[in-house]
Amino acid sequence: MIELAREPKLILPILKRFYEFVIPLSWPIVRIACGMHLVIHGWGKVLRGGTMSSATIAFGLFLTFIEFFGGICITIGLFTRFFAAAAIEMGYLTFIHYWANGYGWRTDGYEYVMMWGTLALAIALRGGGPYSVDRVIGREL
Repeated sequence: MIELAREPKLILPILKRFYEFVIPLSWPIVRIACGMHLVIHGWGKVLRGGTMSSATIAFGLFLTFIEFFGGICITIGLFTRFFAAAAIEMGYLTFIHYWANGYGWRTDGYEYVMMWGTLALAIALRGGGPYSVDRVIGREL
């Protein structure tokens, strides 16, 4: 990995050991937050048998699979990059479905969906990271 810049000096050097311990935990926290969010939204679709707002039943089942099973996989870090490609779904929802409503999520705008899509894109670019099943099995996409 290329290091672009040196780490800034800590104002409180006494925190160095603490940060060295917790920094590897930051990526699993991000991954779990995104994955669980997808699981919760996907579970609603599982209970309804897919999403009825989709153009086709096949697309609705695809979204259900990506959100529910993909969310589980992102949470545990299994095939993380593949399932984090849900950013594509969020991009579709942002620019096709919600864009005309404006930015604010309270007015059914794209703010919320774009934020989760950006997070999923970052996960897709970074992969499972430390403490992931991908790391345990030694393979990732």
